[in-house]
Amino acid sequence: MVKAWITGGGGFMGPHLAKYLLDKGYEVLSTYYRPTTDINGIDSRARVEECDVRDKEKVFRLMQEFMPDKVFHLAAQSYPTVSWDEPNYTAESNIIGTTNIFEAVKKFNPECKILNAGSSAEYGFVNPDEVPVKESHALNPLHPYGVSKVAQEMLAYQYYKNFNLKPITIRIFNTTGPRKVNDVCADFTKRLIEIEKGINNDKRLRVGNLKTRRAITDVRDLIRAFDLALDCGEIGKTYNVSGEKVYEIGDIILKLRELVDFDFELYEDPKLIRPTDEPIIFGDNYKFKCKTNWRQEIKLEKTLKDMLDYWRSVL
Repeated sequence: MVKAWITGGGGFMGPHLAKYLLDKGYEVLSTYYRPTTDINGIDSRARVEECDVRDKEKVFRLMQEFMPDKVFHLAAQSYPTVSWDEPNYTAESNIIGTTNIFEAVKKFNPECKILNAGSSAEYGFVNPDEVPVKESHALNPLHPYGVSKVAQEMLAYQYYKNFNLKPITIRIFNTTGPRKVNDVCADFTKRLIEIEKGINNDKRLRVGNLKTRRAITDVRDLIRAFDLALDCGEIGKTYNVSGEKVYEIGDIILKLRELVDFDFELYEDPKLIRPTDEPIIFGDNYKFKCKTNWRQEIKLEKTLKDMLDYWRSVL
C-alpha cells in the first residue's frame, strides 16, 4: 500500500486531497496546525495528527515512524494579506518548516517523493502581454508570502541537486472550490447565501476591484495534478498549474447572478482594494500537460454552484 503524508491537512486543499488518495487505496497521514478549515471534515479513514512543521523533533519523529512513499507538502501560512501582518510567522512556517521536511526526508527516507506546493505569487507583477506566464519568467514577488514561496522552491531545488532528493514543485495559480475561505469566489458565495438565508440583512454584495483578471482552477482538478506530478513529472522540476480560461471578477458576479434566485446590488468596499493587486494572474500549463496529460475538467459554473451548496449546508 502506498503511504502518503499530507502536511497542512487542515487547510483548504488537505481534506480534498486526503479523500482522493484514500479512495485510491493509499494509507494517509494528515497533519495540521492552526487549521483554516474544520479538521472534522478530514476523512475518518486518515490518521490525523497535529504537527507544527516548525517543530523539527515532531517532524523527524513522524517521518521516521510513518515512512511515507510520498509527502504532499501543503503546510504554509498561505494568505498574502496575513503575510503583511505576520511576516515572521510566514517566513518561519514556509521556510523553516520546509527545511524541516527536507531534512527529515534526507535523514530517514531519501527515496520519498515530495510534492512541494509553490505559488503563482512567486511571479509578482506580470504585464498583460506576458501572460500566460511561463515557468521561465522572472520571480518578483510583491509580498512576504510570495518571497517565502520563492525561498521554499529554492530549498527544494538545492536538496535535489545536493542530496538527490525527489521534489517536484507545483506553482499553484488561483484555486477555489467547496470549503475555500478568503478568496473572491468563497467570499462572494458565502455572502450570497447569508443574504439568501436572511443572516445578512444588507442585500448588497461587497466587492473590490472588478477589473482584475484571474484564471481559476477547481481544487478537485488541482489535487489530481498533485498526484499526477509525483507519478509522471520530472524530479527536481517546477511546473505551473493554472486554469486555462481567464475571468474578470465582474464576470464571476454575472455567473453568480444566474445561480441564485434573487437580485442583489454591489457595494465597492475600500477595504477590499489591495495596495498591490496583480492585474492578471494566468499561467502557461503547456509543460505540465505535456508531461502528465493533465487537463482541467471542472467548469467554473459547477465550481460556483458547489460552493453555494456548501455554504447552504454549513451556514
